[in-house]
Amino acid sequence: MTHEYNPKTLQRIQLAMTDVLQEFDRLCTVLDLRYVVYGGSAIGAVRHQGFIPWDDDVDICMLREDYDKFFAQAPEILDKKYTLIDSRTDSNYPKTFGVLGFKESEFIPGLAAKRDYRMPLGIDLFPLDPIPSSSKDFAKQNKATWFWGRLLYLQGTPNAVLSVPQPAKLAINAALHGIHWALKLAHIRPATLITKWEKAARQFENSSATLYGDFSTRDPQRWSATLDELYPAQRLPFGDIEVMVPRDYDAILSRGYGDYMTIPPEDQRENHAASSVIFGPYAPKLAE
Repeated sequence: MTHEYNPKTLQRIQLAMTDVLQEFDRLCTVLDLRYVVYGGSAIGAVRHQGFIPWDDDVDICMLREDYDKFFAQAPEILDKKYTLIDSRTDSNYPKTFGVLGFKESEFIPGLAAKRDYRMPLGIDLFPLDPIPSSSKDFAKQNKATWFWGRLLYLQGTPNAVLSVPQPAKLAINAALHGIHWALKLAHIRPATLITKWEKAARQFENSSATLYGDFSTRDPQRWSATLDELYPAQRLPFGDIEVMVPRDYDAILSRGYGDYMTIPPEDQRENHAASSVIFGPYAPKLAE
C-alpha cells in the first residue's frame, strides 16, 4: 500500500527513524552485538545511501542470540527518551518482533488502524532463527509459525485483506470474526500466542543449520541468509549516519527482490500508509 504523505511529514518520519537507528547502532557497538539493516532499509543503504525516497520505516535483523542479548542488556544504557518493547516487556504487545522507538510517540500503519495497540514511532527489530536443511522439517516449522502468527493477528483484529470473490469473502470474514471473538472471550493475551510462535521458530537453534530466516514473514526462505552472507557486515552511509549492511547484500537482496537496483514504477512503490503519526516531545524536528 502506498501513501502520499505531506513531504515534510515524510521527511520528519525519516529524520526521527534515523535518530532511533543511530541510537540502536550505538547500543550494539557498546554491547558488541551484531545486526544488519534488512529489506527495504538495506536497499535504501545500497541504492540511495539512505532511505528509499518514499519509505517510512526501518527494518533491522539480528541472530536470535544477539536479539535476546539486546533486550536483556540495552535497557540499562538506553537513552531515556526511547522505549524498547516486545512481548517480554508488555504482554499485550501484538508482534513477534521488537520495536525501539520514542516515548510518547505513535506510528500506526494503515493495516493496523483498527487495532487497540498503539505502536511508537521507531524501528522494527527482527530475530533470525535457523532454517533446517530438511525440507520436511522446515515445512513443519513454517506451518507452525504461520499458524500461531495468524492467531496472533486475529487476536488483534478480525479484519484481513482478502483477494477472493465476494461470496467466499463473506464466509471467510465470518470465520475470522468468530476466531477473533473466541480468542477475546477466552482472554488469550498476545504474549501467550507469541510464546507458542517463538517455540516453533526456535526449535532448530541447537542444530547444525547454516541458514537463518525471519519467521514473521510468510516465506522465511525468501528472506533467508547464511552466516557467511550476513557477516562480517560492512558499514555504509545512511543519510548522515552509517549502518551495518550484510557482507553479501547482493545475494540476499537478489533472492528477496530480484533486480533491486532498478527503481520501481510509481504504482509499485509501497510504504506503511500510516493512519496516525504523533511525533511527541522527543522526536527531532526539521530544521527551519
